[in-house]
Amino acid sequence: MPETANLNLPLVEPAQAQKHVTVNEAFARIDAALQLSVLSRSENTPPALNVEGDMYLVALGGVNAWSGQDGKLAVFVNGGWDFMVPQTGWKIWAIDESAALTFDGASWRGGVQAMSASKAAMRAEVVEIDHVVIGGSATETTTFVIPANTSVFAVTGLVLAEITGSLTSWSLGADGSTNRYGSGLGLAQGSFVQGLTGQPLSYYTAAPLTLTADAGSFASGSVRLAVHLMRFDLPEV
Repeated sequence: MPETANLNLPLVEPAQAQKHVTVNEAFARIDAALQLSVLSRSENTPPALNVEGDMYLVALGGVNAWSGQDGKLAVFVNGGWDFMVPQTGWKIWAIDESAALTFDGASWRGGVQAMSASKAAMRAEVVEIDHVVIGGSATETTTFVIPANTSVFAVTGLVLAEITGSLTSWSLGADGSTNRYGSGLGLAQGSFVQGLTGQPLSYYTAAPLTLTADAGSFASGSVRLAVHLMRFDLPEV
């Protein structure tokens, strides 16, 4: 059956019977591709339960109904899976990651703002962690770091559970500066951090964030911290 060049939509042939089947298949593909979003790009096994319109980006090693479909967009339609081959420049939203992805012709990249002909790219990203505050004059995000070779524009945060202890406020810093991203910060649940820098700061090695009691010490609490940064991908051969 003849198909269109980009979305491989089936075309109606002259004197074809059951034309509505072909037309409805084309509509289903257009419906899936018009505002692309996928539930995940990390699955290589079709889920057991699906609803009409569910879409995934098939991860490496696709099995069962996804066998041989690695890297394709799998959409559940009419009780089965249909597949679309991504084209260079396509953009999708990965729901489970809250990430905008761009296809560069070989792979999907997150947060692309600009890209050269040789695929050197500027990519915006927000990485975050829920940090449990422990007792002491300072507490460090030992399981979370600002990534190396990135430029950071800001660190924001929200107190999820009241910060307790003998302190009256706290500061947020990194890389030798105790208050780079804020000082005099609140303790109550819902208190926030909006630590903007006057200009982007580059981190050439990975660095944890440090919470420091302005006076006194921490006892307990929880804070969600988000680092707003840019990555810079090398050109390719």
